[in-house]
Amino acid sequence: MKLNDEQQRMLDGKEGVARRKSMELLVALGKIYGAKEMIKVSSVQIAGVSYKNLGEAGLEFLAEMAKDGKVKVLTTLNPAGIDVENWEALGYEKDFADKQVRVLNAFEKMGVIPCCTCTPYLIGNLPRTGESVSWSESSAVAFGNSVLGIKTNREGGPSALATALTGVTPKYGMHLDENRKAVVTVDIQNLINSEDEWAVFGKTLGEKIGNKIPYIINAGNPDLETLKIFGASLATFGGTAMYHIEGITPGKTDIPEEKITITKEDLEKARKELTDNVEVDFIGVGCPHASIKEIKKISELLEGKQVKIPVWVFTARVTKNLSDQAGYTEIIKKAGAEIVCDTCMAVSPLKGRFKCLGTNSAKACYYGRGTNDFKTKIGPIEKCINTAVTGKWESE
Repeated sequence: MKLNDEQQRMLDGKEGVARRKSMELLVALGKIYGAKEMIKVSSVQIAGVSYKNLGEAGLEFLAEMAKDGKVKVLTTLNPAGIDVENWEALGYEKDFADKQVRVLNAFEKMGVIPCCTCTPYLIGNLPRTGESVSWSESSAVAFGNSVLGIKTNREGGPSALATALTGVTPKYGMHLDENRKAVVTVDIQNLINSEDEWAVFGKTLGEKIGNKIPYIINAGNPDLETLKIFGASLATFGGTAMYHIEGITPGKTDIPEEKITITKEDLEKARKELTDNVEVDFIGVGCPHASIKEIKKISELLEGKQVKIPVWVFTARVTKNLSDQAGYTEIIKKAGAEIVCDTCMAVSPLKGRFKCLGTNSAKACYYGRGTNDFKTKIGPIEKCINTAVTGKWESE
């Protein structure tokens, strides 16, 4: 791999141990994928933040890198394992909270912004169309490539941190235009409207195409909130880093000859697979993190009402601050619900606390089942909130 003078200097250890280790990792990664050179990035988003996933070995690695490591570009974090400011009231254990804070302190020492969100594009980490970045969170990668038109591979936590510390990443994969073309046309026949239907569609499509890039037609006009929840589902159940939607995705692609059609029966089957015959005792919204528009909607649905089961709305702290100013937080809390920052359903240690999660997110169903042993039900935000108020998930 060809390195310029600055990159070689970092690899030789002349800018410290952390940058040397980072360049070693990136060079090895580049060789594996056949990259010929490094490219500069404009921002980084790092996953692998929750102590639940990192453990003591991960914490020690971060502490070692923080001894002399400093980021070179704007860098933000994926969700941690707790709400940093409200962990005790939400029932997290002190020992876990202490270790999580040590993780965040290590990142902060390196110059990383400890915003802890899976939607960096909603809180200021918003690159320009065509820029190369290094993002880790699968839903953010899908949204970035497909809606924002940025270029990023689906990075692991260590490779994203290495890029943050060096400012460069190997040029391969989604950084190359030839790898961003759609390979299969998907007709959804205007069957999908609500955000939970898009989440179910993401599961259906992901399981059909795996990591292929689809060109989606007859999709209507989905909004930002719908696209973020769709991309999260598609990446979770299929693994693709990008999709094209007719009239939405920046850049050009040929319309693939290979074609599949998604039917009503396909969607009904996927929904049944996400729905267990168990009473909901926990409502979780915000996977990916809720936008201010979604929080406003939840406040309107809850105004003047009281919830009978716990409701957690997961979001970035920056977004919660907007909610505070707008008065939405007060309405939500007055109804007995919680706005939870810094963490999410996928990485928070909630196992054993609830039996059945009601949500509008297929990704939340996947991780709720896989990491917290929850049963699940999926429906639109309106249904989730109505369930919290009435205490019962109404059948279709």
